[in-house]
Amino acid sequence: MAITRGFTGRRRTDPRLPPGQYDVGRDFPVLTAEVTPRINLDRWTMTVDGLVANPITWTWNEIRSLTPSTYRGDIHCVTTWSKLDTWFGGVSVDELFAASGVLPTATHVLATSTTGYTTNLPLDDIRGGKAWLVWTHEDKPLPTEHGGPIRLLVPHLYFWKSAKWITRLTLLDHDERGFWERNGYHDHGDPWTEERYSGD
Repeated sequence: MAITRGFTGRRRTDPRLPPGQYDVGRDFPVLTAEVTPRINLDRWTMTVDGLVANPITWTWNEIRSLTPSTYRGDIHCVTTWSKLDTWFGGVSVDELFAASGVLPTATHVLATSTTGYTTNLPLDDIRGGKAWLVWTHEDKPLPTEHGGPIRLLVPHLYFWKSAKWITRLTLLDHDERGFWERNGYHDHGDPWTEERYSGD
């Protein structure tokens, strides 16, 4: 059976692009579910709580004093753009979890932003070198519209899982859907299997 070009979708030209994605090049589109907040760094804090031995809250200066870590690679948005070979600087989530002492009963994480935005993640998708809290992008301070001063980065999942303006990670023994997940997006969000919407 002949298949017309119109039904084959956009042709991927780079093996780093998951199905249905295109390379946005030097652009970095801004997509936000809420109004961009104004954050006072003197008052900003980051907390890890829930099923941990020692709930900890870091100030801006304290979290920036942790061991620096860089991610270099690709990011993928559910709206079909991907940004290839980009880089972010910050701290590995593993370091925050090590300081807090994640309890064996923890299975999931709920990430919360200063705006109240939330997103859920299986614990195994945010530890083991898979996630960061980042405050620089390509060696410059992370712009506010991209989640600055600090955002979660989980680059192997669609970018809505990388919550902007992160302020809390809560360890749970169950899955608790976040903002987009309650509104029809997939619970997991793997770009390579196109987990875009609930039921995919």
